[in-house]
Amino acid sequence: MKPEIILASQSPRRRELLRGMGLKFRIIPSDCDESNNYARPSALVRNLALRKAKTVAAKHPEALVIGSDTIVVCKGRILGKPKDQKDALRLLALQNNSWQSVYTGVAVICGGKEYAGYEVSRCRARKLSIEELTVLSHKHHDKAGAYAVQDDDDRFIKKIVGPRDNVVGLPCGLLTELLAKAGFNPAK
Repeated sequence: MKPEIILASQSPRRRELLRGMGLKFRIIPSDCDESNNYARPSALVRNLALRKAKTVAAKHPEALVIGSDTIVVCKGRILGKPKDQKDALRLLALQNNSWQSVYTGVAVICGGKEYAGYEVSRCRARKLSIEELTVLSHKHHDKAGAYAVQDDDDRFIKKIVGPRDNVVGLPCGLLTELLAKAGFNPAK
């Protein structure tokens, strides 16, 4: 019998990606402390994804729990979700006409065993005017970097090198690998 799958995130984008993989799951957002002192983006997202999954798995040890965390790194700065519109404008202005890296950590906990990794994609932002950035700064306060490549009307990113679903918030290829390591085949 397959274990129940729990997504330790309330992200609508992650939900859509998991549904696209054909997985049936329940959502239980993690309430873990996200403070950290990791300097390397890869270690930071991997650790936070694992921490989120562990928090939920502690209450549901019989389930297969998926945790994830995404950040954007631009010009040596780690960018999370904006605090408000003013902060979103600051983040967008920093990334404007620049390359950035999007890191997503993914963790799977099943049967007391932990599997975790991360994916990275590079994105190039268009050069937008301050007026265009201001309009965009009102939209995506729940997304790292303050932009959303999956929204048709968000034209901030002009090029992606690497998995697009990673930039959306859940690299399905990496998740499939981690599920396989946990002995779970989504196709069956």
